[in-house]
Amino acid sequence: MKTLKNLFKILIISILISSCSDDDRILPSLGDYENGILVTNEGPFQNGTGTITYISDDYTTIEQQVFNQVNSENLGSIVQSIGFNDELAYIVINNSNKIEVVNRYSFESISSITDGLMNPRYFISSGTNGYVTNWGDPFDNTDDYIAVIDLLSQTITSTIPVAFGPEKLILMNNVLYVAHQGGYGQNNILSVIDTSNNTLASTIEVGDVPNSMVVLENNLWVLCGGNPDYTGNETNGKLLKIDVTDNSVVQVFDFLTSDHPKHLSADGSHLIYNLNGVVYSKDEADISLPQESIISGTFYAMTTKDGKLYATDAGDFASNGTLKIVDLSTNSEIQSIQTGIIPGGVYFND
Repeated sequence: MKTLKNLFKILIISILISSCSDDDRILPSLGDYENGILVTNEGPFQNGTGTITYISDDYTTIEQQVFNQVNSENLGSIVQSIGFNDELAYIVINNSNKIEVVNRYSFESISSITDGLMNPRYFISSGTNGYVTNWGDPFDNTDDYIAVIDLLSQTITSTIPVAFGPEKLILMNNVLYVAHQGGYGQNNILSVIDTSNNTLASTIEVGDVPNSMVVLENNLWVLCGGNPDYTGNETNGKLLKIDVTDNSVVQVFDFLTSDHPKHLSADGSHLIYNLNGVVYSKDEADISLPQESIISGTFYAMTTKDGKLYATDAGDFASNGTLKIVDLSTNSEIQSIQTGIIPGGVYFND
């Protein structure tokens, strides 16, 4: 009996050790660029190439020109943005009229999409399709479109004609909202795309030059910069709240005519944006715009995640820029990291 008891104890201990080992095991890395920050650097406008900067989550590892380092070739001009679908990243290169598809964790090249693109801007995925905004000829207001990519074959299978100047996209409940900032001009609408049949379902009139959007619960918030002074028809910026159950504009906040806000993002229930050299934070429930700023800075790109603000400074637009990271609980800068030339977007490679 004593022997049986000892054997039973050994069995229990073995199970516990095995269980602990399973819980504590280290999962294999998906690649050198897993769990970090990716910064798209536009690069010189007239010549040269755009780049990608990688920064690890703990800020200890920084690598410039990631695509070039891994694939021994340049991305091209101008690196506009990155979008993701599962383990793949879609790097949109504007002037070169292409999308480089890479493994988002190793940055090894998978394919290049070159046919069917003309001044591509931003990418988003839904199901087996990717959607890319295209200006077409930026001086022609009648040829703008959204290219539909079959993500299995990495080819463009159709296009959706839209009004001029489509830029950023956001997806809610299988409906795609496209902000028409206006390309080289100015526009004032959102396109509403039905992704079940890839058609333009409707448009929503907003303020002039809608430049950024965020989702909070069932509401879409849209920040409009307004027409700039140089147009000869300056208009004020607006912050709009849209109920996506019926796409109605339910709330509008007006800025002064000379105020042109940009870079809307969200931190919890707070809406964060940049205006006149400072950053503001507005609780979504507040019935008026904030009067006091939280930090100073005019930024080229800006976003938030997990209580931190990530903002880029393009400097003189000819040499390396900077990514500044701010703790929003204290509104204090905690990191300043060198990037490539003209850092135009910040993305999280979770």
